Amino acid sequence: MEWLLSHFDFVSSPEAWVALVTLVTLEIVLGIDNLIFISILTNKLPKEMQARARRLGIGAALVLRLALLGTISIIVQLTTPVFTLFDHGFSWRDLILIAGGLFLVWKATKEIHHSVDPEDPKENMVGKVATITMGSAITQILLLDLVFSIDSIITAVGMTDHIAIMFIAVIAAVTVMLLAAEPLSRFIAANPTVVMLALGFLLMIGMTLIADGFGFHVPKGYIYTAMGFSALVEALNMMARRKRAREGASGGHTH
Repeated sequence: MEWLLSHFDFVSSPEAWVALVTLVTLEIVLGIDNLIFISILTNKLPKEMQARARRLGIGAALVLRLALLGTISIIVQLTTPVFTLFDHGFSWRDLILIAGGLFLVWKATKEIHHSVDPEDPKENMVGKVATITMGSAITQILLLDLVFSIDSIITAVGMTDHIAIMFIAVIAAVTVMLLAAEPLSRFIAANPTVVMLALGFLLMIGMTLIADGFGFHVPKGYIYTAMGFSALVEALNMMARRKRAREGASGGHTH
């Protein structure tokens, strides 16, 4: 009982509450990257498998984050350099971020190519065997979950010493991901141009992960400001397209 209470002694500290709110917000924002990837990938599955794959993917993200929090002393050591190259010390975290970034860049480039040239026979693999497609989707989601989870936990460690705050922030962020998954996936499916924008986001996130791994830290604020601005421009484009479609429809009726 005393052990449990010792982990929740932050409730009487105003600074800890500020850290909790900040960390919950940050974890939710970091979860957007994960969610965009999950939505794009699961939308390629047969309709009846999509919701299940999303739940599995997000559930795995929660399990991974909580498991990593349980081994926090090991995770913290991931930032210790293991070798030096070109006067830069590379840690396990750097190598994981570089590998994850390369995977995201490869995946986003492949999906962009498929969107631009859907008739390419090499890319037209979806629907061959549903189980392989489902297994492939879950495997790819798990790989990215691992990369985003390690980044998320290391961010949390940098912000607070309270394990309980980290647990609450992670659970809150994954709960929001779970609630937002269906509406986001429906929105992406209903608006094909948004897919290209989302893939562009994944490409940019992949490049920043690689840069971070090589020691060039790009402030997250810049990334999310750019994403927010792009999303606003796309929203205006969508409004303009709908207006033109309505005018075209009403014009067609008058003739």
